[in-house]
Amino acid sequence: MMSMTCHNLDFGFTKTVFDLYACGCSSNASFCRSSVRNYAKSSSSSRKLVDRRRGIALCRVSSTKTPATLLSGKVAQGVPPLLDLKKESRCPISLKNLFELVADDLQTLNQNLQSIVGAENPVLMSAAEQIFGAGGKRMRPALVFLVSRATAELAGLMELTMEHRRLAEIIEMIHTASLIHDDVLDDSNMRRGQETVHQMYGTRVAVLAGDFMFAQSSWYLANLENLEVIKLISQVIKDFASGEIKQASSLFDCDLKLEEYLLKSYYKTASLIAASTKGAAVFSGVDSTITQKMYEYGKNLGLAFQVVDDILDFTQSAEQLGKPAGSDLVNGNLTAPVIFALEKEPKLRDIIESEFSEPGSLNEAIELVKSCGGIERAQELAKEKADLAIQNLQCLPESAFRLALEDMVLYNLERID
Repeated sequence: MMSMTCHNLDFGFTKTVFDLYACGCSSNASFCRSSVRNYAKSSSSSRKLVDRRRGIALCRVSSTKTPATLLSGKVAQGVPPLLDLKKESRCPISLKNLFELVADDLQTLNQNLQSIVGAENPVLMSAAEQIFGAGGKRMRPALVFLVSRATAELAGLMELTMEHRRLAEIIEMIHTASLIHDDVLDDSNMRRGQETVHQMYGTRVAVLAGDFMFAQSSWYLANLENLEVIKLISQVIKDFASGEIKQASSLFDCDLKLEEYLLKSYYKTASLIAASTKGAAVFSGVDSTITQKMYEYGKNLGLAFQVVDDILDFTQSAEQLGKPAGSDLVNGNLTAPVIFALEKEPKLRDIIESEFSEPGSLNEAIELVKSCGGIERAQELAKEKADLAIQNLQCLPESAFRLALEDMVLYNLERID
């Protein structure tokens, strides 16, 4: 296991307070978080925000924690859950509504991305256009903008800085480069329902396109001239490689521990999200306590997203996933649902260690994962990480931007409801 400096990588489990079923307040109002996207920032200090378009009251659960308790991340006994919502009274959350607050920021980012990549090589530009235009959610830059605006209020900033915007562009370029390389390593033919770069242009062009974007993002990163952020993002690129090495060295390994899976997931997914949210806070000029909380928020959100993605690999169709279902398992990449199922079903070990040599063995393994409670236990793991992410946001003042960051956590869990 590689040692990490500067960051807390404690993947220990805590009892979740994030059940999403019973509302912890006294209001009987119907709860529809996505319906408050147009409320004024001046009303953000109110505990009950009214949607003027629909007349729906939004119940914000009041926390009775002291500031010291909030910053320590510990849950005081007798305190109701932070966001304990009745499932039947909550409207589904869409990314479109989530990102409405930063829609203008994202539009500017989309306009800048391809010009930032550079037009020196038409083939590289064409490859970049393929991946940038492949239906990406732009979740990472949206998180940069949301955290930037949420923390800017603390620092008294009226508008985002050039550094905030450049950071979002750098983060999306790094993410895109990592996807191109991932598809090469995994020999994936489809990404988001479209052909991958290496499928269209060949492995050589794909590797060079990914390398070019890593290099170009590093150049823009250096020009930000902020050593803390430079170190933070540089570590992410190192983490990508560490994650791939850990994954390649543990294929079809049925003795893989959950902690090892979480560390690999941190390297491959959560590290970039954590760097995105912390970097945004750094450029807002808030103190180190807040920037570390934003780092923890990004880390826990990223881990929750990865666990949910790994669940969906078993529960969704190829059409829904935009890639073949069960692709991780067939390639020997054992994820949380499999690790949990292996604890109960010895036959699953035999099938995996045979590397699915028998006809129909992959489908049998998938059914065993489902029948042995692997999916349900992975769902609980995702909820634990989601709850930690919500707790990490309690240091921020109430605002539309903090609400959107909370909703990002809920949106992820709704994918497995």
